[in-house]
Amino acid sequence: MRIGLLTEGGRPHLGGDAGLWCDRLVRGLGQHEFAVYTLHPDDPCDDGIVHGRRARGRFLDAYGELAAAICSASPSTAEADRFGNALYTLAELARDEGGLPGALRSERAVRTLERACRAPGARPAAHEARVPDLLAVADRLERALRPLSLPWYDADTLGAVDLCHAASGGVVALPGLLAGHFFGVPLVVTEYGVRLRAQYLESAESARSAEGEGSGGGAREGDGPHRAGAPVRALLAAFHGRLAAEVYRGAARITPGNAHARRWQERCGADPAKLRTVHPGLDARPFAEAGEAPDTADPRTLVWVGRIEPAKDLVSLLHAFAEVRRQEPGTRLRVVGTPADAEGAAYLGHCRALAAQLFPDEAPGSYAVGDNPVSFEEPGGPELPGAAEAYAAGAVVVLSSVVEGFPDGLVEAMLCGRATVSTDVGAVVEAIGGTGLVVPPRNPRALAEACVALLRDPERRARLGAAARARALELFTVEQNVAAFDAIYLDVVSRCPVRRVVVGEDGEPMPFGVPAEAHLAGRWTGRRVPGWAVAGGEVFEAAGGAGEGAVVEGGAFEDAVFEGAGAVGGGGVCGAYAVPVGVGSGPVCTAVSVVEGVL
Repeated sequence: MRIGLLTEGGRPHLGGDAGLWCDRLVRGLGQHEFAVYTLHPDDPCDDGIVHGRRARGRFLDAYGELAAAICSASPSTAEADRFGNALYTLAELARDEGGLPGALRSERAVRTLERACRAPGARPAAHEARVPDLLAVADRLERALRPLSLPWYDADTLGAVDLCHAASGGVVALPGLLAGHFFGVPLVVTEYGVRLRAQYLESAESARSAEGEGSGGGAREGDGPHRAGAPVRALLAAFHGRLAAEVYRGAARITPGNAHARRWQERCGADPAKLRTVHPGLDARPFAEAGEAPDTADPRTLVWVGRIEPAKDLVSLLHAFAEVRRQEPGTRLRVVGTPADAEGAAYLGHCRALAAQLFPDEAPGSYAVGDNPVSFEEPGGPELPGAAEAYAAGAVVVLSSVVEGFPDGLVEAMLCGRATVSTDVGAVVEAIGGTGLVVPPRNPRALAEACVALLRDPERRARLGAAARARALELFTVEQNVAAFDAIYLDVVSRCPVRRVVVGEDGEPMPFGVPAEAHLAGRWTGRRVPGWAVAGGEVFEAAGGAGEGAVVEGGAFEDAVFEGAGAVGGGGVCGAYAVPVGVGSGPVCTAVSVVEGVL
């Protein structure tokens, strides 16, 4: 099966969570072929395309329908259909007549948007939009609609895949929607964090920033998306809401990462029959030794591990620890982590000052050196070289967050076999089930009581830790994650197969060009891998001729030098690569195509 992975990231290739996600799929599903399509945020050059009068008329009609659907305050199905039809019409125009960036930035586009904002039935915020607001919205729409102009929609690119898998919703899934529209390719959308929710939170932060600066309701020249006025925020939120609904409607399967994301998707119009929760997978190997070894940690030590930022609410943890110390005087707290950013560094300084105020240095005698029961440490040192050692350093692991998505750190503590006390935020309850204690957020007294209960009951700690490790190994490993996607791929392709017409040399359809077994899910024959394809560090020539070489580093792409057709970036196709994947079970070869486009 050939799968098109749709992701976003920067140059030279994938990085961060998206890169790790793709790397796991490529390594774990060696029986499939992958074509990786990456959108990156680089500013594009002017495409130089000037449309004729007829094409301009088609564009303005379609863009007017799109703008009207965005500005409309009606939540009816008719408006959703209007948005989808306009989106696909713009995509067809881009494929037939050339790219749309110039047209989307034109004065005609801004005037069309203005007419939609002033039309009867438009949302009140749209009526208030001024010229700077309209320019800001037009700019953001042009950026969001750039995937329409990518050269990915022909029989040799997305038309050649059996299934598209988007690493996120929204703009990232847009090429998958178009592949389904043009070629009938089914789309799978994975959202570990709901894209629309992130857009709404960004809009709320923008509103607070605008109020703090006294900028009023309109956009100003040079404003970015984080400093937009109320009309801009309302129109962009409407666009992303319409796009999310269209993505959910067009997807064959939607895989939220947790129940919280699932509820958001259902609220935004996703069909519950299409939803299947697939939890993020963590590599359990680094935590195996800590999870299987006997517990040698200090039974009076609490541990907190993570990125230090205000959302982690370490202030409440310190106040809770003060109550713990009153009931269990010998208890210690180890805070292990580094600041996430400048705000996190300032927050760390505040927490250090609070700890010094709440817990003065103590000494056992008149001649001993004083010590503070709260320590702030960074991982990577000789005492705590990694996360596993940090979790294993305490008897109880504490999570005190007020905002949390899927708690990866909590699952890591579970893999280490540690009893946990957590606040009821995000997907915490879904992750731990009945294997840990859960308290309300921003409640230091409840947090302290739960910690004291576990500190005083070592047998209960051991039972909870063993149950937590068993649960994490069953539900939250990379192997479980990859196996779930493999099953989803086969299920989707069996229900929504792509029926391509095989054409002979004379241009006529071949009646028996597709064998009967192609209509059934699964692989009927194995694939013989030549020896040269699995040798590390070799040069593999791409299909379509040699072009500029590109070294792809990291994960499944490591130690392989590729020669592609054309330069990397700008929508160029880098070719089909034979990549050595699989560790410990012998060499497995997966064909990978890497394609980049401007976002």
